[in-house]
Amino acid sequence: MQKTFTLTTHRHTDMIDITIQLEQWIYELKVINGMMVVSSLHTTAGITVNENADPDVKTDMLMRLDEIYPWEHAEDRHMEGNTAAHLKTSTVGHAQTLIIQDGKLVLGTWQGVYFCEFDGPRKRKFHAMVIPE
Repeated sequence: MQKTFTLTTHRHTDMIDITIQLEQWIYELKVINGMMVVSSLHTTAGITVNENADPDVKTDMLMRLDEIYPWEHAEDRHMEGNTAAHLKTSTVGHAQTLIIQDGKLVLGTWQGVYFCEFDGPRKRKFHAMVIPE
């Protein structure tokens, strides 16, 4: 079972919580136990799992990634000028594998699944596959 989701990002860099969308789809599929793989379909956007209770975590993560990978670097050669976005995506990762148990994603109390935008704003896609037990 596979599905492509779309979303529109509104900032240059952002982390958008997609947990509810994914769990809604699991509910619609009536999957009780299994696995889900979620993948960004872009080289400048990733997928991660992190805290979804305190919004300062997202702010801090994006700030630190900007410190490590500044948008402009004198030695970058990529003509589109978005080398930092490519580096951030490779660091965060383009996909996550998640466990489904009792019809829900197995996540810690404070965890959520995030689509990470590093070169927005844009219309984006991510793909999910559910593998039932």
